[in-house]
Amino acid sequence: MNGTQIRLGVVMDPIQTIQPKKDSTLAMLLAAQERGWQIHYMEQHDLWMMEGRVHAATRPLAVRDDPGRWFELGRPEEHLLADMDVVLMRKDPPFDMEYIYSTYLLELAAAEGCLVVNRPASLRDANEKLFTAWFPQCCPPSLVTRNQARIRQFMASQGEIVVKPLDGMGGASVFRLAPGDTNVGVILETVTDHGRRCVMAQRFLPEYRQGDKRILLVDGEPVPYALARIPAEGEGRANLAAGGRGEGVPLTERDRWICAQVGPTLREKGLIFVGLDVIGDYLTEINVTSPTCIRELDAQFGLDIGGQLMEAISRHLRDKS
Repeated sequence: MNGTQIRLGVVMDPIQTIQPKKDSTLAMLLAAQERGWQIHYMEQHDLWMMEGRVHAATRPLAVRDDPGRWFELGRPEEHLLADMDVVLMRKDPPFDMEYIYSTYLLELAAAEGCLVVNRPASLRDANEKLFTAWFPQCCPPSLVTRNQARIRQFMASQGEIVVKPLDGMGGASVFRLAPGDTNVGVILETVTDHGRRCVMAQRFLPEYRQGDKRILLVDGEPVPYALARIPAEGEGRANLAAGGRGEGVPLTERDRWICAQVGPTLREKGLIFVGLDVIGDYLTEINVTSPTCIRELDAQFGLDIGGQLMEAISRHLRDKS
């Protein structure tokens, strides 16, 4: 750490394209700026490695809670990435090979002492669908396979199911299937790419109509309220990106139990900011790449989740020094 002023880098999508009213990264950066931290903005293409050290083309960033003018960028600079105290990896999916290459570069900087949130190796390891398999006691009956016959057998045993790609986001390519549906064959061919791509199948949870809850955890501890994403009329998906509306709700006893099951592993893996998706009593996804919903929960309950995250980051930096 450089005295009391922390140098924070952020890797994100183009800041001019975000929706400031809803953007969780902006909430984080506002909280960092409020603490007097230096903010250095970069995109994936601004990272490079030479002779084993990672460099970054950055721009000083000032942010505002103003939907008309929410950022101001300074002149370009070049830094060794390890000269940053902390880097937020906030690039949205798709989780493609370019994203993976970025995690390798970030991991090199972390090896030199830079705190990367979330830990690069864990971003690679914790697929947001498959990572739930480490907590089967929290999950609905689930199957991961590329074999269409196995999916049909699973549906025969469970009744209605949902199938989804392992690399999807925002409710894209999520299908609800029922025994006897004449479209099952073509859907399974499409979603598995004729048996060439693994998918996840889960028992259908009708409780989604009451909301697919997003629970945020900061350093393994849950925020006391979740954002229940209520599906639009006639829509089978509750995702905000699919037209759902967000309604804040307090965590239930079951929600807190799920968080207690998952939280210690998140801390162990350096997953400091995570979003759990919970439908009814069941954990369905663990979002580690770029979880959202800070702004909505802050607005409904007067919270400062970005501030909580900055305090957790400060603790980690103190522990390292």
